[in-house]
Amino acid sequence: MQQVADSSAKKSLIHLFRTLKYRNYRLFFMGQSISLIGTWLQLIAVSWLVYRLTGDVFMLGLVGFLSRIPTFLVAPFAGVVADRYDRYKILIWTQVLSMLQAFIFAVLVFTGNIQVWHTIVLGVSLGLINAFDVPVRQSFVVNIVEDKKDLGNAIALNSSMVNGARLIGPTAAGLLIAAVGEGWCFLINAISFVAVISSLLMMKIKPMEFKNTNKSGFLEFKEGFSYAYEHKTISSLLLLLSIVSLIAIPYQVLMPAFAREILKGGPKMFGFLMAAAGLGALFGALYLGGRRSIIGLGRTVILASVLFGAGLITFSFTRTVWTSAIFLVITGFGMMVQAAGTNTIIQTVVEEDKRGRVMSLYTMAFMGMHPFGSLLVGKLAALLGMPVTICIGGAVCCLSAVLIGRKMLFPADGLK
Repeated sequence: MQQVADSSAKKSLIHLFRTLKYRNYRLFFMGQSISLIGTWLQLIAVSWLVYRLTGDVFMLGLVGFLSRIPTFLVAPFAGVVADRYDRYKILIWTQVLSMLQAFIFAVLVFTGNIQVWHTIVLGVSLGLINAFDVPVRQSFVVNIVEDKKDLGNAIALNSSMVNGARLIGPTAAGLLIAAVGEGWCFLINAISFVAVISSLLMMKIKPMEFKNTNKSGFLEFKEGFSYAYEHKTISSLLLLLSIVSLIAIPYQVLMPAFAREILKGGPKMFGFLMAAAGLGALFGALYLGGRRSIIGLGRTVILASVLFGAGLITFSFTRTVWTSAIFLVITGFGMMVQAAGTNTIIQTVVEEDKRGRVMSLYTMAFMGMHPFGSLLVGKLAALLGMPVTICIGGAVCCLSAVLIGRKMLFPADGLK
């Protein structure tokens, strides 16, 4: 009996990580796993640095807005680039430029010359890099997974490594900031890019074939937008993701201030809270990775959105670190299943020649709405307070999921 149970567990584990059998994806997974820990170190360090320099929650929102708005503005063009040019080469360049940006941050902090305007300029530069990196990286996954039936598992594993890093990174960042300051977070992030650049260079990628076209970039984007708008599944999911990214996900912008003012903690507590949300998101990614098909995933995305909103509402009423952590685990789970589930469905149903452009719309909906959300949440928090603002975000998330979920009509392909 025990042998049967062990065999079943082994098969489940193999199924969960089945995409790692592909060499290129395995290299990609290992390189990104290391680099993303550095990315989370920098994200936490930037938030704490801005709050330390200004002590202003609105400034947190403003810096978040200015550092992410380039992604929203440039992503449409980046999607056209992803469908026209070699994604592999573009990805290598975005990683090199990201490494340079982190190194400049480290030098400014270590020399004591860092000012708020530096964080804005460097944030804008990273936003421009990410505008190309995210849709290209999302579209690139299909080029390193040989059997397209495993694409959903690859996307889920991508999410699991992001949130595995999210689990480690914020906690490590909190400890590093408390012990030696923010500078080491930026330096470690810069060094971590060596891993992902090396893994990309070690891949064996077949040259991609592209159709020659005389269409302008604008016309190609318009074609991709029209395709997504007319596709009921894609348009409904992108609408829900846009709303959630605008009003609910930006709760993270307020976390440094929530840790200090509501829970009376410091950078260690901030890192702990972010790690709790990361743990929930990791559970969500592993849950998606264990699914054998996308059948039923549409309904799951809607339910996860409701769970995300409910988690935010309950979190907004907490006043102790452990209850906050518990509800952040729930929040992280719902957020991840909603975002990664949306990604999986879209990547599964989209036509290959429009993948880059549609994934640029996904990037606009997921990351591109963050700057507006950061500004909105920062202003609401200044007017109404952080708990009320977070509660409003959760309520809007739940309501949107219910309304869009009721009207969302999936085609007869088993997505319900």
